[in-house]
Amino acid sequence: MGKLVLVGTPIGNLEDASPRSLRTLEEADLVACEDSRRTRKLLTHFGIKVKDLAVYNEGNERRKADELVARIEKGATVALVSDAGMPGLSDPGYRLVKACVDRGLPVEVVPGPTASVSALAVSGLPTGRFVFEGFLPRKKGERRRRIEELATERRTIVLFESPHRIVDSLKDLLEGLGDRPAALVRELTKMYEEAQRGTLSELLARAEGEAPRGEIVLVVGGAIHDAKPLPAPDELAARARALMDQGVDRKTALVRVARESGVSKRDVFDALLDGD
Repeated sequence: MGKLVLVGTPIGNLEDASPRSLRTLEEADLVACEDSRRTRKLLTHFGIKVKDLAVYNEGNERRKADELVARIEKGATVALVSDAGMPGLSDPGYRLVKACVDRGLPVEVVPGPTASVSALAVSGLPTGRFVFEGFLPRKKGERRRRIEELATERRTIVLFESPHRIVDSLKDLLEGLGDRPAALVRELTKMYEEAQRGTLSELLARAEGEAPRGEIVLVVGGAIHDAKPLPAPDELAARARALMDQGVDRKTALVRVARESGVSKRDVFDALLDGD
C-alpha cells in the first residue's frame, strides 16, 4: 500500500534539513510541493533527484488532492512539502491528509523546523500553554472581530503576519486586547533574524518608525484575570453608559469597559443591546 508522508522543511537555514527528510524526498515516488522553484532550490542544494515533482497549492488543492490520493491508492509514496516549515500549518495540506484518512490510507510525518513554535520559544512569554491562530484576516472588520474573540484567551497567542499588514494588525491588537507584553520575531534562522520584545504599543511604535521586513511571527501574552467573577451583563452595560454619559464615544467606551472587565468588546456591545 502507498502512503502520504508530510515532510517538514527548513524555514530559512538549509542546514536545518534533517537526514531523514532528505532521504524521504529522494525515495518518494512523487514529491508534491507548494512552489516548484522553492523546492528545486532545496533539492539542488543537497543534490537530490526526485522521481516526480508536482505542484500542490491553494490554487489547485481541491482538484489535485484527488489525483494524489489516486496515486497513493495505487501504491505510490507521496511526500508533501510546503515552501517552508510543516505542511498544513497555514499552508496547503489539510485536505489531502483528510482525504487519505477518510480512505484509510497511511499518513506519516517527518518533523522539521516550525516558525510558530520557534518564535514562541524565543519570545520570553509563557510557553506552557499557547494557541496558534495563523494569519489574522486581511479585511479590517473581520480582523477586529477575530481579535475580539481572543480578548479573553488566557493562553499565549501565536500569529503569523505580513510586513504589509503588521502596523494595522498591531493597532487592532492594541485596541482589542490592551497593551499586553508581546514579541515580534522575524526572519527566523536567517541572516537577519531578530526578536523585538516589549508591549504591543512599543512594538507598534517601532513598526511605524521602520516597518519590519521578512516573514513575521507575533507572540502575544494571554489575558490575565484575577479571581473575582466577571461582571454581569447589566453591570457591563451600566459601565459603558456611564462613560458615554460623560462624553466618551460608544466605540471607545466599549473598548475601555471590555479591557477593564476582562471580557470581549462583543460582550459589552451585546449587554448594551439587551439593556435597550
